[in-house]
Amino acid sequence: MGEQIQTQTHAHTHSQTLQQTQPQPLLQSPIQPHHDSAACPQTQTSPELANVPPRTAPPPSKIPLRPRKIRKLSPETTGEPNSSDNSTAGTTTSKPTSRASKVKTNTPRAIVVSRIAARSLSCGGEVEIAIRHLRDADPLLASLIDIHPPPTFETFHTPFLALTRSILYQQLAFKAGNSIYIRFIALCGGEAGVLPDTVLALTPQQLRQIGVSGRKASYLYDLAKKYKNGILSDSAILNMDDKSLFTMLTMVNGIGSWSVHMFMIFSLHRPDVLPINDLGVRKGVQLLNNLEELPRPSQMDQLCEKWRPYRSVASCYLWRLVEAKGAPSSTVAVAAGAGMQLQQQDEQQQPQLIDPINSILNLGACNWAPQ
Repeated sequence: MGEQIQTQTHAHTHSQTLQQTQPQPLLQSPIQPHHDSAACPQTQTSPELANVPPRTAPPPSKIPLRPRKIRKLSPETTGEPNSSDNSTAGTTTSKPTSRASKVKTNTPRAIVVSRIAARSLSCGGEVEIAIRHLRDADPLLASLIDIHPPPTFETFHTPFLALTRSILYQQLAFKAGNSIYIRFIALCGGEAGVLPDTVLALTPQQLRQIGVSGRKASYLYDLAKKYKNGILSDSAILNMDDKSLFTMLTMVNGIGSWSVHMFMIFSLHRPDVLPINDLGVRKGVQLLNNLEELPRPSQMDQLCEKWRPYRSVASCYLWRLVEAKGAPSSTVAVAAGAGMQLQQQDEQQQPQLIDPINSILNLGACNWAPQ
């Protein structure tokens, strides 16, 4: 017994000596042998807790999720299942979801502007509907409607015949164009015989003998070839929308924007055609709005926007306004009045030289009801 006490005292003294020479941690090392309470009071434990396994370090209070930026850009992301801050994760994901739902609910609320569905001007009562619309849309134009009779759209030619006629009348006065057209019809065996095969069978010499220039003859051949190759056809032309029709017809040599616009108004009776390159219509817009200068073609759409979808009918009244003001009635006079030199050139290059009044009469499609 005395040896045991002496050994413990020696061990205690030796441990104190080590503590003085080398600092030790306060907690007992897990591999150090167990001592009694007198030797190490700091590590005293109760017998009931002796067999309890050591406690592990608790998880951090907040497990870092993905960065906040990523969560904002991913509305469908929900909180991580192991996160201890579920309320925060739910909050960050509910905001983008609410924003997305707001966008979806606001999308159908876009303002839709309804437009009048205009029909062909040859349909019964359509001209009257157009006139009522133009009266309400433009008081200045209403004054023209009051003093001029309404136009009628009754004459109809097949698209190929109408386009052929338009080419023959280009850059010609009414009498000269009418004379050439009558002789051309005779060569084809009547208007019913004006077909692509018939035109292609005519020789340049035959056309020259009736007054058709070599350039116009090439235009007629190009039109007939495009019909023959299936690029154009009467049925396709009748079913095309205005934009597609303009694109396809201007591919034909000798048919420019002015010819296409006249064809669409007076042969196909399209309701919403604005001939922006027509000198008569531009002059009519100038007179109607009391403008100091002749409006440029690029300004015409904006000035005439209020006439949609019946700009074809409005153009007819502008032609009558120009005619009533004593506008020049021949191509030579129109060119002189505009300060331009008259040259026999392609209509695609100088559409402004076309006489706006006589050319329409040449098409044989613009009729005016008696007062």
